[in-house]
Amino acid sequence: MVTWRHGALAALVAAGLAFGAAETQAQNFVPAVVFDMGGKFDKSFNEAAHNGAQRFKKESGVDYREFEVTNETQREQALRNMARRGATIVIAMGFAQATPLQVVAKEFPNVKFTIIDAVVDLPNVQSVIFKEQEGSFLVGMLAAMTSKTGKIGFVGGMDIPLIRAFACGYRQGAKHVNAKIEVLENMTGTTPAAWNDPTKGGELARSQFDRGADVIYAAAGATGLGVLQAAKDLGKLSIGVDSNQNHLHPGSVLTSMIKRVDVAVYEAFKTAKDGTWKPGMKNLGLAEQGVGWALDEHNRKLVSADAEKKVEAAGADIKSGKIKVVDYRAANTCPAN
Repeated sequence: MVTWRHGALAALVAAGLAFGAAETQAQNFVPAVVFDMGGKFDKSFNEAAHNGAQRFKKESGVDYREFEVTNETQREQALRNMARRGATIVIAMGFAQATPLQVVAKEFPNVKFTIIDAVVDLPNVQSVIFKEQEGSFLVGMLAAMTSKTGKIGFVGGMDIPLIRAFACGYRQGAKHVNAKIEVLENMTGTTPAAWNDPTKGGELARSQFDRGADVIYAAAGATGLGVLQAAKDLGKLSIGVDSNQNHLHPGSVLTSMIKRVDVAVYEAFKTAKDGTWKPGMKNLGLAEQGVGWALDEHNRKLVSADAEKKVEAAGADIKSGKIKVVDYRAANTCPAN
């Protein structure tokens, strides 16, 4: 009995030490995310990141630190403050954080950084980019097949190569099913304010609707909410972006081009916690389930069975390489113009 008691006591002590070590390790793991302009509840890019972080928190029980950039000058200081305050991993949302991250990551070589939508080549940085042109190709097909006027539109946010890639993929998809389709295109602006101007988005959408477009794809962050609202108000159709926005205006959002920013953020936190996080670049397209299009109860009646079949077939052809979608960022031109 004495031996059993000693063994049991030893086992309890060992278990307690193991639990304590695990608890300490969990307490020492501090994830953080720095959202970019537009706010974490933009119902698009930033909100997708927020959803991924929330999923990690719910599953792991580990809370995360966050900061919402409202001014361009805040990015570098926000990244630095997170690292200085003991963050294990910091996620930097958006291409505009690439330059400040180049500086901060070198200052904190033991901190892990994951940047979404840009490439920073440093040993402690993981870069996650997406093949937005592939998902945009599919929603462009759907827009062209659904249009009754032969005119569709695109409203972008800040006029940068990234958003041009969305537009170019959209054009390629539309032309793939209708070579004569006319695609109207406007960018909201040339500064970060272009991501958070729903009023301007609505104005641009109304102008395109007045010119004959009956489906408009918005790739503009919170600005796109104005496009979706204008379509609803005028009895036209819109296409959402990044997050599934079909539910915002059921019956008038034709579909949404989904960009799995939520998964990228979740995976970055999860792998950093379990020790499998790796620096380097990830480029996620249809084959990697990084982009896609949304079909659910909110838009099911808008998408015909034939259109769904054709879009799915094209998606398979893109994955196999049979259809090659040109990336504007690499070509610096759009073959579908």
